[in-house]
Amino acid sequence: MKLAAIGSNCVDYYQNMNGGTAFPGGGPVNMAVYTVRLGGKSSYIGPVGNDEFGHVMYDAIERKGVDVSHLQFKEGKTAVTQVELIDGERIFGDYDEGVLSDYHLSEDDISFICKHDIVICDLWGKVEGYFEELHRKGILTAFDCATRPDDEACKVAIPHSDYVFFSNDESSIDQLKDRMKEIYNRGPKLVIAMRGEKGSLCFDGIDYHEMGIVHCDDVVDTMGAGDSYIAGFLNAIIHGKSIIESMRAGAENATETIKYFGAW
Repeated sequence: MKLAAIGSNCVDYYQNMNGGTAFPGGGPVNMAVYTVRLGGKSSYIGPVGNDEFGHVMYDAIERKGVDVSHLQFKEGKTAVTQVELIDGERIFGDYDEGVLSDYHLSEDDISFICKHDIVICDLWGKVEGYFEELHRKGILTAFDCATRPDDEACKVAIPHSDYVFFSNDESSIDQLKDRMKEIYNRGPKLVIAMRGEKGSLCFDGIDYHEMGIVHCDDVVDTMGAGDSYIAGFLNAIIHGKSIIESMRAGAENATETIKYFGAW
């Protein structure tokens, strides 16, 4: 698989770790890194600031083997989320989206994206408005709604997305199925709900496919588990695997990630 990951990136800045420690990430960035880990190819297309964190982000992504030829340095700040570790739990603070706030794809970016097998973004990426054009040009599209499929960005992207992912571990199974059917009726081929420890559910317009988690004896950190699932699922489905096989591939990839601290 050759994945184009576009839009959002973010440095998680841990204020009380070693006097302040920056971890690069963000959904699409994570998915690009995990795709390389799975043996595929990926590119990240998006902006970072010309500050210290921007160079941290660029260097870290490049070291992981992701194509950064269309990662842009822009005047301003890189997106940052303030994080504190309190009794082993992450407490998320302020988020500054920095140069992401007014990000736009260029025609050159779009041409580059269309050389990939599939493109993915999430609801924070500011590029959902390009999904109609990308879909029309023939590239497969995937969108991560996180826990908020009713956000305006999701409403814009879903009708032009082949694969829609969202997270929900709270609704009853009947409520969740109704929700997935409603999202499916907006246009995607597959709707996938990631349910944390409850596994995942996929709706293809006819059947609901269910998959549990892949057990891990030593869970260190769940950061990046959902992004790992998405990368594993897409890599498998692009290679012609069945829905159930792709769901298992997603679960297996998530289990690899939760064995260590941080997304990657």
